[in-house]
Amino acid sequence: MRRTLASVAGVALGVMAVAAWQAPERVDMAAIAKIRDEGLNRSQVGAHFTTLVDTIGPRLAGSPEYKRAADWSREALAKWGLTGARLEAFEFGRGWQLEKFTLEMIEPRYMPLLGYPEAWSPSTKGEVTATVAFVNGKLAPDVAAMKLTNAAVMQAAPVTNFIVADRVQPAKAPDAAPAAAAAAPGAAGRGGQGGRQGGAGGRGAATGDPAAPAAMTVDQAIRAGGAAVLLKPSRGMHGTVFVQAGRDNPTDLMPKVVLAGEHYNMLARLAQQGVPVKIRVNVQARFLDQDRNSYNVLAELPGSDAALRSEIVMIGAHLDSWHTGVGATDNADGAAVVMEAMRILKATGLQGRRTIRVALWAAEEEGLLGSRAWVRQHLPDTGARDKVSVYFNIDPGKGPIYGWYMENNDEARPIFDAWMAPFTDLGGLKNVRQGIGNTDHLSFIAAGVPGFNPIQDYADYDVREHHTNADTPERIKVDDLKQNAIVLASFIYHAAMRTEQIPSSVRK
Repeated sequence: MRRTLASVAGVALGVMAVAAWQAPERVDMAAIAKIRDEGLNRSQVGAHFTTLVDTIGPRLAGSPEYKRAADWSREALAKWGLTGARLEAFEFGRGWQLEKFTLEMIEPRYMPLLGYPEAWSPSTKGEVTATVAFVNGKLAPDVAAMKLTNAAVMQAAPVTNFIVADRVQPAKAPDAAPAAAAAAPGAAGRGGQGGRQGGAGGRGAATGDPAAPAAMTVDQAIRAGGAAVLLKPSRGMHGTVFVQAGRDNPTDLMPKVVLAGEHYNMLARLAQQGVPVKIRVNVQARFLDQDRNSYNVLAELPGSDAALRSEIVMIGAHLDSWHTGVGATDNADGAAVVMEAMRILKATGLQGRRTIRVALWAAEEEGLLGSRAWVRQHLPDTGARDKVSVYFNIDPGKGPIYGWYMENNDEARPIFDAWMAPFTDLGGLKNVRQGIGNTDHLSFIAAGVPGFNPIQDYADYDVREHHTNADTPERIKVDDLKQNAIVLASFIYHAAMRTEQIPSSVRK
């Protein structure tokens, strides 16, 4: 009976795929066979991934490690025979590098504490023994009256809203209702429930009179009091520490450390009980001013058709990461698979009619800065934008590519449906109408170029991995990386072979 059901299921999948292949959209099964053979039997994607996460490690924008990753990626693309492998610089600002960190409770007992400095945190004044001061709920005048010299200040409330659920995986859920699916691109969000530090910064803290513009804020009272460090909580559970900060702020001289939520809560409870608490903390970081640029990595496979080779199909992923884990799921996996997709096409000799360009973006984590800088420079007008047929990005999530977020592009969906049909045996499920936000394809959509991101798994991604100390290689399966690279190689090849560009209402 089980064998019969399996046979029926296999026939059903085959019928679905054949129906898609027989649709008006052309699917080159011979090319896909070559891509699958190279991608499954001679894959190098595991080695690319290992280099990024183990040999190089965290790749914070503006750091020496990021530059090392960019140089290595450019060299690999050139070695495989891609054309014009290069770094393209854009102004980023000061880099930051952590050189030493200590964090431990020494009273009322000894205990190592789990935490990490925020990126671009200034250094403490050497190793500091600091009394913990819990100021949550206090007004600015009360904080100003406290003795905060060399204190470790806790401004946020204890964590009660731990992140307990990942976002819904749309390819395994019923299709969204048309009204919901028609929301603005990016409505699904990238970071799920985010992992933002609870109450960090205390910007809206009470001063007693919101109508008095000259009144001191709680933030200002903490800084004026001479505090040694600001302790901030993470909403991650079970020792998971989300650490992310926007950008360098040269005027902010307060060292900042993010604690595991459970450890933050412990210190808060002791302070609330009136138990004197002391910690030993040492943050030693260096600001990097010599090179204020960051670097995107680009290379091409030239098109074969004299009439179409000036048009571009692009594929990309961001190369940078935050600094606590090694950025395995965000986004070494994505960077490794787009490189592998290009290697597969070069190794198989599959040449698109259009030129295929790969981009590894810098400083995505600070606000899509690398892709935005590239779009501003290279797509300044309608003529330049019309030369880019489509941009494929891969970033949020991990695991197989199940389909694509269609960004409400009903014209392109039948094309994507046909191109995904041959991959049902590798995990392909369906494309969904809605979009996803906060990653580099949005830079292209904003410029009037259709951009897309695949659907992958979010199990443990939002709860454990995204921007955390747990974003490590153990979360990634090499077989999934192989599948990703095969699907991406097929999509960019078919887009480059298509007579018409990818249709889209975003074209301006």
